[in-house]
Amino acid sequence: MSFELFVALRYLLARRKQAFISVISLISTVGVAVGVMALVIALALMTGLQGELRDRILGSTAHVYVWKTGGIDDYRAEVARLRAIEGVVGAGPAILGKALISTDKADAFISLKGVDPALEPSVTDIARAMQRGRVADLAPADDTGLPGILIGGNLADQLGVTVGDTASLLTPQGTLTPMGMIPRTRRVRVAGIYALGLYEFDAAYGFVSLEFSERLLGKAAPDLIELRVADIEAAPAISERVPETLGAGYVSQDWADMNQALFSALWLEKMAISITIGLIVMVAALNIIASLILLVMEKSRDIAILKTMGTSSTRVMRIFMLQGLVIGVVGTVVGASLGLALCWVLDRYRLIRIPMDVYQIAYVPFVVQPLDFAVVVVSAVLICFLATIYPSRQASRLDPVQALRFE
Repeated sequence: MSFELFVALRYLLARRKQAFISVISLISTVGVAVGVMALVIALALMTGLQGELRDRILGSTAHVYVWKTGGIDDYRAEVARLRAIEGVVGAGPAILGKALISTDKADAFISLKGVDPALEPSVTDIARAMQRGRVADLAPADDTGLPGILIGGNLADQLGVTVGDTASLLTPQGTLTPMGMIPRTRRVRVAGIYALGLYEFDAAYGFVSLEFSERLLGKAAPDLIELRVADIEAAPAISERVPETLGAGYVSQDWADMNQALFSALWLEKMAISITIGLIVMVAALNIIASLILLVMEKSRDIAILKTMGTSSTRVMRIFMLQGLVIGVVGTVVGASLGLALCWVLDRYRLIRIPMDVYQIAYVPFVVQPLDFAVVVVSAVLICFLATIYPSRQASRLDPVQALRFE
């Protein structure tokens, strides 16, 4: 152990009449630990929330959306051309619309999505999300002749239906008669119930076959082609490559553009929380300054004696810097360890539950990213080090003659 570190530890572990200094040092260490722990937990919360929402959204929707000027005539040919683009792993057509679904127990407005049952599982996670029934059951049943519809678990609970029950779909597109436009109503069969994990889809979406949606919504062709890519981070580049590869008649948009407002808000919230909670570490650094100043005042006689024995001003400055660093390092290690442990417990046992209709997910996930963790640890130690500079310089500038004059 070096001379400077030995003296610094002796001062930190002061006893008897210097016990007040040790108490202040302990409070400073606790302050650093609490600040680091809170910052680790806050960043883990925002990172987990952002990642969970992104995974749920990308599991429920496509990664890239492609429209064609003039409409899509042969969607199978278009799907084959788009699948040939590097990085695309799935493609499927879609028709979008609105409808009112009714049963004997309740009514609900839903978003209708017409899909090809054979291609849709390659674009979204609908096949893996099925709780009852299959995507292939969208075809009309032989016994009833009714087309099928897939609905989310929340919507099924609201309507009071299960697989095999029937419902009515009412769409704005109607039939023109001498009495005016009459809304079109069709009977459908609940072919399956899914749980994608995103409340917006589980409570307000219905999947029907492409052929049925064309008749129901009065459309002759799909509205767009949806793509799934192997790397979601490469989706913007693939989206830009679509018109370059297939021609100017194609228009594309990726998931990042369509959800830019949501993820920008989450990022800003993450930064705001980090700055706010980071002030706790700043307060702890002020405690370090106060404790070192008090220690310098208390140990002025000792400093003077050390200097008269030949200890240089640099070594005296290093003693108090090391003392502040010990407080910062111990507090940072304790706080970071507690933060990691709490994040693991909170995420493992899903202790914090939140309403799905507000936050889209059922619980708060906690994900600690190595980069965020490293930034928190390094920043805390650096702040604590900067807090030691002023008191240490004051200690090194102490005049031994003045300090010993009245001793």
